[in-house]
Amino acid sequence: MVFSSSIFLFFFLPAVLLLYALTPRRLQNLLLLAASLFFYAWGERAYTAVMLVSIAGNYAAGLVVDRLPGAAARRWAVGTAVALNLALLAAFKYANFLADNLNVLLQALGVPPVSLAPVHLPIGISFFTFQSMSYVVDVYRREVRAQRRPVDLALYVALFPQLVAGPIVRYRDVAAALGARRVTRDGMLSGARRFGMGLAKKVLIANTLSVPADRIFSLPGDQLNGSLAWLGIVAYTMQIYFDFSGYSDMAIGLGRLFGFDFMENFRHPYAARSVRDFWRRWHLSLSTWFRDYVYIPLGGSRGSSLRTGVNLVLVFFLCGLWHGASWTFVGWGLFHGSFLVLERGAFGRLLETRVWRPLQHVYVMGVVMAGWTLFRAADLGSAAALFRAAAGGMAPVPGASLSAYLTRDVAWALAAGAACAGPFAAALVERWRAGWGPDRPLRAALAGAGADAVLLALVVASAEKIATGASNPFIYYRF
Repeated sequence: MVFSSSIFLFFFLPAVLLLYALTPRRLQNLLLLAASLFFYAWGERAYTAVMLVSIAGNYAAGLVVDRLPGAAARRWAVGTAVALNLALLAAFKYANFLADNLNVLLQALGVPPVSLAPVHLPIGISFFTFQSMSYVVDVYRREVRAQRRPVDLALYVALFPQLVAGPIVRYRDVAAALGARRVTRDGMLSGARRFGMGLAKKVLIANTLSVPADRIFSLPGDQLNGSLAWLGIVAYTMQIYFDFSGYSDMAIGLGRLFGFDFMENFRHPYAARSVRDFWRRWHLSLSTWFRDYVYIPLGGSRGSSLRTGVNLVLVFFLCGLWHGASWTFVGWGLFHGSFLVLERGAFGRLLETRVWRPLQHVYVMGVVMAGWTLFRAADLGSAAALFRAAAGGMAPVPGASLSAYLTRDVAWALAAGAACAGPFAAALVERWRAGWGPDRPLRAALAGAGADAVLLALVVASAEKIATGASNPFIYYRF
């Protein structure tokens, strides 16, 4: 079940909100846990047991790490817990990838290959595994106390607004809300608005652009030309941002409906002026997770320039691998890591102080779009074909008509994406609303009502599109 589906919007969410309002406060966590498990089991069925095993193991690990008195014993306990979490992730996400690459080596050595049937990838396993590991590590660091109530810890891991696509929530950020929280009228209104905006971003922009992106990225290399390659790359660049950020907006909004406050996950990353700035704005819950649990423990930037560079490249190698078991994801991670290393030296200082600001944005978007080409391509060969076509390295292809892909809906979605990807549209709206301030209450009320009416129209248009069965991809299946 996904947020942008009819079953979620018209049945699941209204039913859960109604039951939550009628449930006594002491039982609300149990209700949300039951709803979350139902939400996950809708698509995963028996594989829900994988998440339940993870929850049970990390609940026990948290108690053990919290109670052990000796530092050495606690280190062994947390190390074992982290290793078991990684083993669970590797078994379901990387087993086939490792077997395929091992077989390449075995074939070169003349050894019979390893036979391994395709392993099912449970939805959201990367998200709930990282959340569980951060909980146990934070208990070890004495930043939080272990949760004694299994229902509350299970709800922290399985809470349906952030379960399958993030943001990755730290236990310390929601520990108080798990124990006691209030749902206010303002919180409900804010949450509903945030959810509605995320739904519009996902359905009206991301889903529309998924059609040409999917079609173009699936074309054989000999059917590509420059215009098609660029349309596919730009469409996917917009799609992935509005899909990720739209889903995060919906998660944050849903959290507010139930009294939870999740961290912001995106801060207009396409307005960045460097690749370092991009990663201070993109998928913040993941980038800060790697910073706090991998980069800083490795030494961060406290050592030599060489050591810092190695740490950055290793972190982004792991970041790429986290996104998927494929060399294209690894290549994407190493590509970004290389630019982060480059920007730590003279090039970064030159970029920040000497380069005209519009050219800074051109540079960043060039790097980002090249990276997304690697990220989206089926394999390295397909990525190379797209790069060659985009660079004009292929002859024009007869019959490869741009108009077959650049429809009116796609053109409108690209225009809306370009207008809304940066902070400029939001700033204009806020400036407009500020002009009708508290000294003019009637006009302020009219301005707020007008903004809500526009948002309601976008939500209705999104619901209409969902009801007609338009393309509604769920890109988090790969993660």
